[in-house]
Amino acid sequence: QVQLVESGGGLVQTGGSLRLSCAASGFTFRTFVMGWFRQAPGKEREYVAALSRSGDTTDCLDSVKGRFTISRDNAKNTMYLQMNSLKPEDTAVYYCASSPYLGLPREQRRYTSWGQGTQVTVSS
Repeated sequence: QVQLVESGGGLVQTGGSLRLSCAASGFTFRTFVMGWFRQAPGKEREYVAALSRSGDTTDCLDSVKGRFTISRDNAKNTMYLQMNSLKPEDTAVYYCASSPYLGLPREQRRYTSWGQGTQVTVSS
């Protein structure tokens, strides 16, 4: 069955870096748009970034632009989120998700499979 497994979360100080990974299985990874979302304590889950099937086109939230980089390795069925210059407001559970739709959707309803999430905590 479809499985998405995030890893790489942890505790980091302000200004630090983390690289999240999302390992996919049970579907043809290269044919799906992939995205990262996050949910901070007491807040709704929000879109962070999305990546085209080939990995050539990306989109991301303005607040992470220039700090976060989304990428994928279709040979390894894995997506990544490189997070640099982390801020306390980046603290959240980060989820990866897959979408069969065209474009780079930001709406959660356009993502049909989700991972279980990985915690990222940025201390001030």
